[in-house]
Order: sequence, then structure tokens, then C-alpha cells
Amino acid sequence: MERPFTVLQVSLHHPRLDPATFANIQPQLQHDTSPLLVGRGRDAHLQLQLPHLSRQHLSLEPYLETGRTLLAFCLKALSRKGCVWVNGQTLRYLEQVPLSTINRISFSGVQMVVHIKGGTSLEAFVCCFHLSPSPLIYRLEAEETDEWEGIPQEQPPPASGEQPAGHLGFLHDSSQTQTWNSSLQPSPGGGTEIQLQGEPPDRALC
Repeated sequence: MERPFTVLQVSLHHPRLDPATFANIQPQLQHDTSPLLVGRGRDAHLQLQLPHLSRQHLSLEPYLETGRTLLAFCLKALSRKGCVWVNGQTLRYLEQVPLSTINRISFSGVQMVVHIKGGTSLEAFVCCFHLSPSPLIYRLEAEETDEWEGIPQEQPPPASGEQPAGHLGFLHDSSQTQTWNSSLQPSPGGGTEIQLQGEPPDRALC
């Protein structure tokens, strides 16, 4: 019996809006339960072409909590260059933090929102990537820059609660909403393909 994958709906924004920054990103990526690397290196699964980004800047790491049957995720900072900001918390080199259902992340000018929708498969998960022309996070901290040490901290954006109306400005029509339930299906040409099915959620991310 096929088991649906956990889906990470990942929205990305960078103020420069340079298409080359996101040129190597696939719309959809199936990944096993090893860490998913984010950076500018060729070995990064989410590759961003930014000069201040480390080759391996951070990772999204799935794990199984004791007594639980669904994958959970944490985010780990892998760069010495600057900080990674996650849900109001600043991570230094090799620090990590567990992720909740909706997560606001910022690093090297990149704004990222990760929405986790759990599935029962423990062998792999699926990432759906979308680019936003509008900012995803407001009231950013000064410490998100590479020169963050010694800079007075501002109040971070709220870690929970409703976002402002029109918060996510996606490139597709926001009225076309869908929540994903993914599973492996045989493809006509042999091998397997991912099929995503579902019903409308509150906000389209994937």
C-alpha cells in the first residue's frame, strides 16, 4: 500500500529579483530522509546563486520523534559567515531548531516560508518551490545581515498568528488553491512519478 509523502511547501523571495538567483531551482523535488542542503554549492539540493551565501549555508533535516509516526523537521545553520533567523530565533554556526507547521526563515537577504504538511511515508518527502515577487516577512531584524555581531536587535516578527492580508504575492493566481497528498505512481514510460491530489486549503503555497 502506497503511503503519502510529507510535503514541504517552500516560498522564496529575494529583494533583487534576479532570475539567475533562482535559476537552478526545480519546481518540485523528492528527497530521501538525509539532510536537504541549501546553499550556492553544486552539492546543494536548493541552490541559490548569491555571493554572500556559503556553499552549504543551512539544512532541513527530517527525523522521527520518539513515540511519533510522522516525520518532523529541524533547521540547522551550517555557515560561519552570518546568522540564520528562524521564527524569531537567531541560529549561529551548527545550532539547530525544530520547525513548526509554518516557519519564517531569513538568511543572506533570502526570505523563506516553509509550510509542512505531514504524510505517513518515512522513506522520503517532497518539496514544492515557489518564488514570490513580494516580501514574505515583515519587520526584519538588523541581525540578519552578514555583519550582525554587535548590531542592536529589533523586535522580530510574530512567530504565530495571522499574517497581513496579501502577505504572499505568488506568481500564480492565488485563487487557485490546493492542498497536496502525494504518492508514487507508475509512469506510462516506466519508473515512477509523483501524483499530488487534494482539496483547497486556506492559502495556496504549492
